[in-house]
Amino acid sequence: MSEIRESMDALAPDAIVALQREGAVGIVRLNRPDKRNALDLAMRRAIAQAVTELDRDDDIGAIVITGGDTVFAAGADLNLLVDQGAQAVADIDLGQYWAPVARCGKPVIAAVQGHALGAGCELAMMCDFIVADPSARFGQPELGVGIMPGAGGTQRLLRAVGRPVASMLLLTGEMLTGERAFQLGLVADLAEPGETLARATALARRATRMPPKAVRATRRVLLQGADLPLDAALALENREFLLLFDTADKHEGMRAFLDKRKPVFTGR
Repeated sequence: MSEIRESMDALAPDAIVALQREGAVGIVRLNRPDKRNALDLAMRRAIAQAVTELDRDDDIGAIVITGGDTVFAAGADLNLLVDQGAQAVADIDLGQYWAPVARCGKPVIAAVQGHALGAGCELAMMCDFIVADPSARFGQPELGVGIMPGAGGTQRLLRAVGRPVASMLLLTGEMLTGERAFQLGLVADLAEPGETLARATALARRATRMPPKAVRATRRVLLQGADLPLDAALALENREFLLLFDTADKHEGMRAFLDKRKPVFTGR
């Protein structure tokens, strides 16, 4: 644990990715404002490191990823890609930097103010859900520079908003406002102006109070069941449901409810 803390402390507030703790919530802040948080390899590597270390930290129960007041992340840093061919980009293996976010064992929430475009929008969609400011703007403008999304920007967007809206955004470069993204279901919660991080942190704190085994089981079912036929997804859900009946937290949660007191979950 001390080794993790020392490594995390090295991510100073002026680092390209700043990290702070608020109790059991870890906050990862993209911090490259002069480049509109454009995602170069150094920033991707720092995000991966921060999320990995928080995932390993037993004192952290949920993670919030956020950016600045006017931009979450404006996309990939094109200086990284402009002179690269297909094999060179394949060798970079951009997916390795996103795997810690997409496969994190703890709830991950995106808190989005301003623009979340291209790889920035993909990063937000990798999280369990998005809390956004009305100022937020979501888009996948990759076609405008001769490529297409390559980290979930077609498939996660398609699943979140449906084919017609996803097609419009992808094929025209149009953006969704925070309010429209909320109406369509891409955004889970629309915060009051300027309160996005506070709202996301409050929701993360609520998630940390839930029984850990039930949280992990629910996230597994959501992730694995999304692309299964309904019968198979329901079978997966029922299996996880039954397994939770052998946990100490199930007994504590139900007994506390019946006794009209707050439960004390232990993760067992």
